[in-house]
Amino acid sequence: MTESGDIDCYPGQVQYFFTHAVNLPDGLSEHNLAFIRWYKPAESSNIRYHFRVRDDEICNVELWGTEFYPESRDCIIPVHHILGRFIPTKYRISGRRSSNIYLAVNPVNRKFHIR
Repeated sequence: MTESGDIDCYPGQVQYFFTHAVNLPDGLSEHNLAFIRWYKPAESSNIRYHFRVRDDEICNVELWGTEFYPESRDCIIPVHHILGRFIPTKYRISGRRSSNIYLAVNPVNRKFHIR
């Protein structure tokens, strides 16, 4: 979370899940965690919303870089902080002299059943 209260969301690839147990004075406390490799943003900031509807930024497909950030402590998060699932697809944009490959991130909506 930033100082202004905004939350930055990054797509990532879950590598594995694990449980961490800590023996506290109140007893054993277990936490379910995930190790995630986070994708880097696309090199060009204006490419993030390449797919648009009538010149609006109303689109749920974003283009990201295909490389990961280096492994760090930021790769370990509580499982309940995973915001959603997405379908990753490689997307190529060709120019006159070169082409770039991006990761097109298309979120998958979750269905909630409340009783």
